[in-house]
Amino acid sequence: MRAEEPSFAVWLEAFKAEARARGVSAATLERAFSGVRPLLAVLEADRRQPERRLRFTEYLERVVNEARIRRGRELAAVHRPLLERVRMRFGVPAPIVVALWGIESSYGTRTGEYRVIDALATLAWEGRRAELFRKELFAALEILERGEREPHQLLGSWAGAMGQCQFLPSSYLAHAIDFDGDGRRDIWTSLPDVFGSIGQYLARAGWWPGERWGRAVRPSKAIDPALDGLERRLPLSEWSHRGIRALDGGPLPALELEASLLRPEGESGPAFLVYRNFRTLMAWNRSTYFALSVGLLADRLAEA
Repeated sequence: MRAEEPSFAVWLEAFKAEARARGVSAATLERAFSGVRPLLAVLEADRRQPERRLRFTEYLERVVNEARIRRGRELAAVHRPLLERVRMRFGVPAPIVVALWGIESSYGTRTGEYRVIDALATLAWEGRRAELFRKELFAALEILERGEREPHQLLGSWAGAMGQCQFLPSSYLAHAIDFDGDGRRDIWTSLPDVFGSIGQYLARAGWWPGERWGRAVRPSKAIDPALDGLERRLPLSEWSHRGIRALDGGPLPALELEASLLRPEGESGPAFLVYRNFRTLMAWNRSTYFALSVGLLADRLAEA
């Protein structure tokens, strides 16, 4: 802890005073912060930096592996009727929903065991992104104030991401849905609510039904590196003219779509053309590695 930081107890009293001024009841504050304490493991996770940044292919090997592909196909088959309901309502196809579920929580098996209130309070007090986590802590209090969960039920990752779809509290408030109709939004144990919440989030973020996220491609000649990146968009026909081919060497599809070229390892590594649904995936997580992995896992799941 930095010496100049106020003690956690002093910080917490000031935070609770602000929460009361925002209309949070004394009863909710008592329930939320009873026994709360700063979590050293959370601070260590927040500060931990990898010794080196993973190359995309290394990241992909960890995230989109054969075990995850195989399990995803099994679960997609088991839950096909439910996933079809999600697709019909929100326009988001089953492989995308299952891929996000698989990458976020390993199909619901790794949802986190931290008390979210404790984790967020720790990070709002002393974390590198204190303002972000203050906002999320207020959102968590709103969940409790509404009576949607009890503090001991708000469990998640060290950063406060909750449930099988790993929503931060603000995302839960904005996008979680009671898809099974039982009167509760339960992204921890209800798969209808988990899948429906994923579908609703992406639909609201601008998902275009019937369109791909993008595709792996093969440049048949040198492509100016200045054309790389999400900032540059060209029609598929223009990319074809510039020497981009499908991965099997065939022509790109004749679609009226704009695409951006991503080469996360530079000119010698894999290449992708990404469409507007890729940008929707990045509304979920701003990492291009993450969004590419979701798309590629979804493609593998769709092969079943």
